[in-house]
Amino acid sequence: MRKETIFTLKNLYRDDMNLYGYHFGKGEKSACIVGACRGNEVQQLYICSQLIRQLKELEERGAIIKGNEIMVIPTVNTASLNVGKRFWPTDDSDINRMYPGDGSGETTKRIAAGIFDAVKEYSYGIQFTSFYIPGNFVPHVRMMDTGFQNPSLANLFGLPYVVVRDAKPFDKATLNYNWQLKNTSAFSIYTSGTDQIDEPSARMAVASVLRFLTRMGMVRYTSHSGYIATVLHESDLTSVRTDCAGIYRPHVNPGEEVSRGEILADILDPYEGEIISQILAPTEGIVFFSHSQPFVTEGGIIFKIIRRLHE
Repeated sequence: MRKETIFTLKNLYRDDMNLYGYHFGKGEKSACIVGACRGNEVQQLYICSQLIRQLKELEERGAIIKGNEIMVIPTVNTASLNVGKRFWPTDDSDINRMYPGDGSGETTKRIAAGIFDAVKEYSYGIQFTSFYIPGNFVPHVRMMDTGFQNPSLANLFGLPYVVVRDAKPFDKATLNYNWQLKNTSAFSIYTSGTDQIDEPSARMAVASVLRFLTRMGMVRYTSHSGYIATVLHESDLTSVRTDCAGIYRPHVNPGEEVSRGEILADILDPYEGEIISQILAPTEGIVFFSHSQPFVTEGGIIFKIIRRLHE
């Protein structure tokens, strides 16, 4: 293993912010794995730390196949992690909306430019990231429909689902999108947990990356063969919204099957404790995402359901 400082942000009043890349093997720039972009992505940081540990052991055993270099960047935002704030501490900007960056621009654009310069030449890019709504997913691989995506490659991770979504204007400033424009096959992996460690899904995520690297001929690693993934498009998911604000009490979890009309959650009056609304399933299917915070606002998305084909 070789540890390298891939970007340094000078600081007038505190220590400089150094971002590190951990290199395994030598040769072609084969795969790059990037972890926490945001300060609450503890799960994503933890997954990368476990990958680094595993890859170090594999390299010591000679299991990194000759001619391949793999790099892991556990985080690109230590400043926000240190203070427990999701976005950049001074201006609330999101590094994952700043790519490909600007070396002479605002702070987060300079960070994005430094990171992108270090990762843009890899053949495969894997990012552990989180959703804009706090909640938990069924573990899956997500790809943007840029014309360069390859769902067949995403199947090699062996996770239950692959989701393809249309790129929105703001997606064009993400790492995933810009990776693809540089001919990197890019994948975003979502797991259960963001600001708390979810050990079972973390182990699944680590195994999925090692499975992918094995199937692409970069490492020798024996693992469970995983799932034959179901490929979904964003349009296959039904969003379930609240009709009022209050305390949120869910009845179902990601991965559970639900029937049309089934009670998904209660919304309680925060002062008097009475149920003021019950959220019903609008369709039959499988819960793909569920909101995880105790409070909800009116009109907020609290579930996403994979619709049955006959619905």
